[in-house]
Amino acid sequence: MARQRTDVEQQLADLLRTAKESLGVSVAFLSRMEGGTQTLEVVESSVPLLFQEGYQQARERTLCQAVLDGRLPAVMTDLREHPAAMELPAARFPRIRSFVTVPVTLSDGSLYGTFCTASLTTDHRLGKRDKALMEVLAQAAAVVVEPEVTERARRGEVMGRLGPVMDAGGPEVVLQPIVHLGTGVRAGAEALSRFPRAWGLTPDVVFAQAHELGLGDQLELLALERAADHLEVVPGYVSMNISPGTLVTPGASALLGRLPLERVLLELCEHDPVEDYEALHAVLGPLRARGMRLAIDDVGTGFSSLRHIVLTAPDVIKLDRSIVDGVAGDPVLRTLVTSLGDFAHGSGAQVVAEGVEGPEDAAALLGCRVDLAQGWHYGRPGPPGAMADRYPPAAAAVPGPRAQAGAVAAAQRGT
Repeated sequence: MARQRTDVEQQLADLLRTAKESLGVSVAFLSRMEGGTQTLEVVESSVPLLFQEGYQQARERTLCQAVLDGRLPAVMTDLREHPAAMELPAARFPRIRSFVTVPVTLSDGSLYGTFCTASLTTDHRLGKRDKALMEVLAQAAAVVVEPEVTERARRGEVMGRLGPVMDAGGPEVVLQPIVHLGTGVRAGAEALSRFPRAWGLTPDVVFAQAHELGLGDQLELLALERAADHLEVVPGYVSMNISPGTLVTPGASALLGRLPLERVLLELCEHDPVEDYEALHAVLGPLRARGMRLAIDDVGTGFSSLRHIVLTAPDVIKLDRSIVDGVAGDPVLRTLVTSLGDFAHGSGAQVVAEGVEGPEDAAALLGCRVDLAQGWHYGRPGPPGAMADRYPPAAAAVPGPRAQAGAVAAAQRGT
């Protein structure tokens, strides 16, 4: 049974069929020129046994390349009139006698391949008008193939970056302290992946790209392995990030099963969808029975976090920095944080605030009954040795200039 064509291939086949019927020839095909090889990508033929999709040959031995090089004309009504054509394999098998070819050029000027028609008989009717039609059809073909070419190039670029990092054992993993707000005692640290700065990409984008290539689970597990290495050199717990989809893979269960789980806090991002909560529970159950704790990350940025919390009963919820930064000066944020904290505590969970950058916000969060915090106020992500065991505790919440301004604004709004 013949392979079913993709939507793109079918569009190209329709263009080739137009060329074949308009010129009255035996075959029309789109070839891809890549490196030193010509590949017949899509073929519309009355003699399919002689012209097959996927057939490859060396470019320098093709009629198409000879035309591209200027050694032959684009329209040949009889190959026997062109000695250079008769020296090429196509003149002997499948014994092509008339031929028209035009380049398929992408918007950046690069050559994709050629749009061609061929016949096993001479055809002196072929001329400039036929070439002009072929050029129009070739332009249409370029529009059809370009998105796929662009995506292929993008995937190749991503793979070129990720491959060496994965071969080297995964991303660099640094630690950021997680601190009790009231006492300043460091309770643990979050393990954060870091990729080469030259990429100019945040870790979540890199992991998303890896998943698009089918490498996401592998990259996440490499990062998890490196995060686990820190358990040997720092006291307290280490908070590790994983997507729900990767968590339910056998590799994740095997890796986590080797760890001292009473010192592991596993974070699930609230942005990542959970396809099957039953499968998630089946994986989490044995791990949590051995002491592993579960956290829902980025709470406050969307409604799905509430569903995650209700259906997984986490031990920790982590408030996203978007509702933490500036909380000291914003009564609306304080109300939201307090409500989320009450919700978490009512569910038996601790609350960790992410993105704490100053003492005023730390004090306000303590007043909102948040338990722990992390952020630049306590230290930027770095090596284990950069963390302290104790930090200044949050002061009692005293309204500062930002808080006073927020209170005035709230009064003016009537809140």
